Formats: sequence, structure tokens, C-alpha cells
Amino acid sequence: MSSEEVKEVALTEEEQAKAQAEIERLAKKNKYRREKPWDTDDIDKWKIEPWKEEDNTIPFTEESSFATLFPKYRENYLREIWPHLTSALKKYGISCLLDLIEGSMTVKTTRKTFDPYSIINARDLIKLLARSVPFPQAIKIMEDTMACDIVKIGNVVHNKERFVKRRQRLIGPNGNTLKAIELLTKCYIMVQGNTVAVMGTHKGLKECRRIILDCMKNVHPIYHIKELMIKRELAKDEKLKNESWERFLPKFKKKNVQPKKKVSKKKGEKKDYTPFPPAQTPSKIDLQLESGEYFLKPTEKAMREQEKKKEAQAATSAQNQAEREKAFIAPKEEIPEKKKRKHKETLEEEKKSIDELRNKIKDQAAKRSVSAAAGALADDSVDDYLVKKDKKAKKSKKDKK
Repeated sequence: MSSEEVKEVALTEEEQAKAQAEIERLAKKNKYRREKPWDTDDIDKWKIEPWKEEDNTIPFTEESSFATLFPKYRENYLREIWPHLTSALKKYGISCLLDLIEGSMTVKTTRKTFDPYSIINARDLIKLLARSVPFPQAIKIMEDTMACDIVKIGNVVHNKERFVKRRQRLIGPNGNTLKAIELLTKCYIMVQGNTVAVMGTHKGLKECRRIILDCMKNVHPIYHIKELMIKRELAKDEKLKNESWERFLPKFKKKNVQPKKKVSKKKGEKKDYTPFPPAQTPSKIDLQLESGEYFLKPTEKAMREQEKKKEAQAATSAQNQAEREKAFIAPKEEIPEKKKRKHKETLEEEKKSIDELRNKIKDQAAKRSVSAAAGALADDSVDDYLVKKDKKAKKSKKDKK
């Protein structure tokens, strides 16, 4: 036998010894374990069984209640849907109360409540209603498979303009970005004021929270959407189902874009070099010694400070009074300008045009000297001719009347 064959035989013997040791270990472990005929492979051990009324027939010994406030603009909507809410919670044995004076909603357990966790779901329900989630969507929180999360985004960004821009970035144009996140995470998202209400599975809630907070930290949601789309495609492949997906996921580099430095227009003039250091700035005590305030008594110092405060108050009150009086000052009324009379130049031009017309008529009258009628007209003055013409026109008007 060659050396290689001897090695193979030795390896097989070692493997057999290991296998035998494993069998003995399992035999010791399962020594007192009996076979369970009802525990078969077709049973889903991870399935959540619904809680039925028969599971808990004994009423609760203590009453549990939760209350939450709601904004004024939600009052009309809550009054409309409150009868539907009471009938929906009655199935779970929970009573609800709407206090319009205090502006609060309260849910309580009763002696008919059979599910211990239903009061927690009812608490989440009134929280969602207070945050502008519609009732048909909010009532789904009472299901066992549904969970909710309220993400606070108001404290992430302190600049108001930047906060509004980033919140709008999360919603996207016509709500397209928010719709894409909802489809990929299988969650319902409601952006309202300084909070974002999310409803869905626990896995979806975790992804939504990460996307929302990253968006407020200046990471665009499109990067997370691309990542979720790739993950969804990889989950369909059975070979890659149980492997690491890091090599397939995109890695985006952070670009640290620094703002442009403002260049000062005034260039600093070069100062003359002096070997001596600059004069020391006077301290507070030095200034008090110069003014003589250092030697004053504490009462005199207090009096002087009070006088300064009074002077400052008088100046600010006068300024405020002036601003208040501005509201009572009547605004300047725009007076319509009167129609300007015609200038002398326009009048002179009109006179010139009349003279030109007269000269033209005279020339025409001279040319008609051939005929007798024309001669008669030529003898008359041009002014008489114009007067006659006016008289004829007046006569014609009278006849028409």
C-alpha cells in the first residue's frame, strides 16, 4: 500500500470515530425525550394565532386607560367619525371618550375586554387619529399583524427653511417619492408637521425610520429606494436567498462639499511695521478708575445702574410708541392729475394748418376763373365762402329735424 492510500484509510477511521461520538452524544441528550405524534413537520411554529374571546373568560381586575391630546383643527373630523370609532372598539370591549373642552381622547378597558393587548392597540389608534391619519387607515392598527411608529423629525434640523426643504424632499414631486417608499416597504406613511406616522410590519417600520431620519440628515431617499429594489430582486433568487448581499448593494461615497468662502471686498491695507507691541486694552477696573465709579459706594453704584436702566427703558418705550403710531398715520392718497391744457406749440400748429387750408382754397378759386360761376366765387372772399358753407350745413340740419 502506498503512503497516500494509508492516509485515506486513516482519515476514514477518524471520520467514523467522530460520527460515532456524535451519535452517543445525541443519545444521551435525547435519553428522556419521548416522541410527540402531534408535532409534525407541516406545523408552522411561527404562526401567530388570533386571540379569541374564549381564551380569556375572566374579566380584568383593574381598569387601564390612555389619553392623548389633539389639535383644534382635528375637532370637526373627530366629531364626525366618533360614532364609527365607538362601534369599532366595542368589538374588543373597549370604551372611548372624546372631551372637546379639554381637547383630549381617552380609551379604557371594561369588564367585557378579553384581549389584554387590545388597549395598547387602542392607545396607538388615538395617537394616529391625533396626527391626521384618516379613520379607515388608523383602525387597521387593531389587527395583530399591524404595528405603528411615530418618527419625530422636528429636532433633527434646527434651521426652519432647511427643515421644510428636506421634509418636502421626503414627499417628492406630487408625492411620488413617498409612494415609492410605501410600495417597497409595504407601509403607510403620513407626514404631518414635526412628526411622521408610519403603519406596517415591524420590518417595514425599521426601514421607514432609517429612510426618514437619513433624509432629514441630508441623505436623499432615492439611494435607499435603489437599495430596497435590489434587495427585493435578490430575495426572489433561491440561490442568493441565504447569502450576504453586500457585494450587490451600491456603495455611495459621501461628498463633503464645503461652502464657498466669502471674499471680503475691502483689502486690508498694510500697516507700518513697529517693533513695539500694541497698547494693552484697559480692563474693567481701569475704566472704573478713570470714570471715578470705582470709588463710589455700593448704594451709589446701584442708583447709577438703575438710572441707566431707566434711560434704556425710556428709549425702547419711545421707539415702540413710534412704531405703534405708524399704524394710525393715514397713507398718502394718489390724486388723479388734471388733464393738461394743450401747449402753445400745438395751438400754433393748428393755426398754421388753417392758414394753409385758406391758401389752398384761394389757389383753387383762381384756377376756376374760366367759368362765370367760378369767377363769382373768386370775387367773394374766402371767409364769406366758408361762412356760407356753414350756413348751408345748419339749414340742412334744421330741415332734417
